[in-house]
Amino acid sequence: MELVEESPYRFRIDRHDPMRVPGVVFASRSLLPDAGADKSLDQVANVATLPGIVGASYAMPDVHWGYGFPIGGVAATDIEEGGVVSPGGVGFDISCGVRLLAADLDRAGLRPRLDALMDGLGEATPRGMGKGAVWHLTDRAELDAVLRGGSRHAVERGFGVQHDLDRCEDYGAVDDANPAQVSERAVERGARQVGSLGSGNHFLEVQVVEDVYDEAAASAFGLRAGQVCVMIHCGSRGLGHQICTDYVHEMEKVMRGYGIHVPDRQLACAPVSSHEGRAYLGAMAAAANYARANRQLLHHAARQVFHRVTGSDLDLVYDISHNLAKIETHQVDGARRRLCVHRKGATRALPPGHADLPDDLRGVGQPVLIPGSMGTGSYVLTGVPGAPAWASTCHGAGRVQSRKQATKAVRGHDPRRELEAQDIAVRGASRRGLAEEMPAAYKDITAVVAAAEGAGLCRRVARLVPIGVVKG
Repeated sequence: MELVEESPYRFRIDRHDPMRVPGVVFASRSLLPDAGADKSLDQVANVATLPGIVGASYAMPDVHWGYGFPIGGVAATDIEEGGVVSPGGVGFDISCGVRLLAADLDRAGLRPRLDALMDGLGEATPRGMGKGAVWHLTDRAELDAVLRGGSRHAVERGFGVQHDLDRCEDYGAVDDANPAQVSERAVERGARQVGSLGSGNHFLEVQVVEDVYDEAAASAFGLRAGQVCVMIHCGSRGLGHQICTDYVHEMEKVMRGYGIHVPDRQLACAPVSSHEGRAYLGAMAAAANYARANRQLLHHAARQVFHRVTGSDLDLVYDISHNLAKIETHQVDGARRRLCVHRKGATRALPPGHADLPDDLRGVGQPVLIPGSMGTGSYVLTGVPGAPAWASTCHGAGRVQSRKQATKAVRGHDPRRELEAQDIAVRGASRRGLAEEMPAAYKDITAVVAAAEGAGLCRRVARLVPIGVVKG
């Protein structure tokens, strides 16, 4: 794959048939994928063949190989020009995302109660591959209410407060969700998991604000140096996974009828305006609402533990997804166009003044939450005016080792002891679960954020460091 360096943080893949647009990779040279081991740049070129794609096929600094789209891939299609929606451009964990909570408490005040807090969070956070959840739904009607209402429905049922909705993407729910397009198998997989962490790279971390780079933005977000926070990273569990599986198969069957040919079957897609496209978007929105409710329930459980152990509340800084396709209006060649923007392992980053921001954030921009690998720092960023890639940025550090490779690499080490040696308390994780997510398996989060900022995608507001982690 030949790359043309346009600037220190921007590389171009020139358009060649059957690509409809060029590829653009935002990264430093040190962050570019190893072409021998990672075919994600080939995937960037493949995405550029999608019908209706505009601008470019973009890759964020944390890019690595994924299903169809690379993880860290962004692509927008013009709906009126036959633009398609592709489940592979969203991924299996629909609306996987991050929720950041801020406590009125500093590190010194928490220190004598940290063990008790971590014990309480460990007991109150359902996690792992199996069933178990904060909220045990009574019937399909209750689940449908979650799929339609997301965090809004959870708050209505007493699992949160109005401020939680004000600081959530889409104010807690995507309005065009259609539970009727969710299969019975997906319903079965999701019915008993609302308010659960899952496994893999999902976590609940207790963190401390270590550095503040923008005092005005941090203050607007509700953050200050030394403050204790909680970061929750999880998604739509088995329900979202099944929806992706169902619609990849459905779109594979109908593509040829729409005259669509793609270089990789994992890019199966259909026009946004088609029956199949609308059905997928309705089911995807339902899964997004499930994920929002899932994080809301985990927030509620953590809030109760914090109040009991420390007397402090946990206010929502923001909740943002990094696996979604959204219908948005953007400038394309000087005209306002309705686009289907796929962000797969990429985060929306709205600039100051954007109409979709709540009033108290409009002056500084949207909080962008970027978790690092376990044991390293995480970042809070904000959107900037005139950013490329449809107001999108990275979503995390980005893997450089598979889970199998990571487990093999730490053979002979004790991951739990190594984390505890860094004064990071660990609850509930298996040795293998820890090994899969150790820092060596990921890119350097600081380098990823520096590249995103250098490319003009966002800017730094604060850095947080972990002091406790709950994992499946």
